[in-house]
Amino acid sequence: MPRARNTSPPPDPARPPSTAPAASTAGLLLAAGAGRRLGGRPKALLTHRGRPLVEHAVRALWAGGCSRVYVVLGAASDEVRAHADLDGCVLVDSPHWADGMGSSLRAGLAALPRDGRYGAVLVSLVDQPGIGAAAVARVLAASGTGLAAAAYDGERGHPVLFGSDRWPDVARSAVGDRGARAYLTEHADALTLVECGDVAEAYDIDLPEDLSRLDGAGGPAARAAT
Repeated sequence: MPRARNTSPPPDPARPPSTAPAASTAGLLLAAGAGRRLGGRPKALLTHRGRPLVEHAVRALWAGGCSRVYVVLGAASDEVRAHADLDGCVLVDSPHWADGMGSSLRAGLAALPRDGRYGAVLVSLVDQPGIGAAAVARVLAASGTGLAAAAYDGERGHPVLFGSDRWPDVARSAVGDRGARAYLTEHADALTLVECGDVAEAYDIDLPEDLSRLDGAGGPAARAAT
């Protein structure tokens, strides 16, 4: 089972979960990748504007309106904890992160409470620094549909929103490195696409040549901090 660690104080036990806003949406950041095609440089620790990439992704989720942010860690998880400011986030260990994105997505979904406090979860990726709070807010605004995703010139991308009733099926379909792609393809008729191409860029930091997109040459933040 994945191990979740809450880095902020526990909720007030006097406040029952039922008092949480019905439209509350959790942010789920997948940040477990080892960056194999980057020479084994964990993506979460790549430097962008002087800070680890994972911090920028977390801030986008908070600023976009997520009520809580869950961060799934895997490769170099101890270094990420040591060098990234993730205060207020719930940190989730993905024990089988090396199996691919599907494993990390399953771990993150398993860590979400099933007590009704979240009506949906918004899934984002750590290696897309061109996607910020504006895109997050747009997709969150479609939370009532129960299934929504950002689109870039009409092409589906991240972030992706899943209503809580869909979590079990999404988890079952998440295998290998494809994440929720199979589920989204199967349920394309129910999916609301939210155009975000005017407020975000959906590029990935996957290859050495992609590092030029980072402000700071992409050097590991852990190295800079030691």
